[in-house]
Amino acid sequence: MQGGEKLKNNLVKLRAKHDLTQDKLAELLKVSRQTIISIEKERYTPSLNLAFKLSHLFNCEIKEIFFYKEE
Repeated sequence: MQGGEKLKNNLVKLRAKHDLTQDKLAELLKVSRQTIISIEKERYTPSLNLAFKLSHLFNCEIKEIFFYKEE
């Protein structure tokens, strides 16, 4: 990543669309709620494995969840 780019995500919107709480999503993915919070607040970049789990769970492509945006 270059200096002016940041990994963004649509996790909050997808979670709401699928009527999932942070706790329930964390349980389904076998991660902590803090992990979900950190991803949503863009403080943590998930592993590729976790990104694939999210895309499978939401039945979409990874690029529909995560994307780069120049600041």
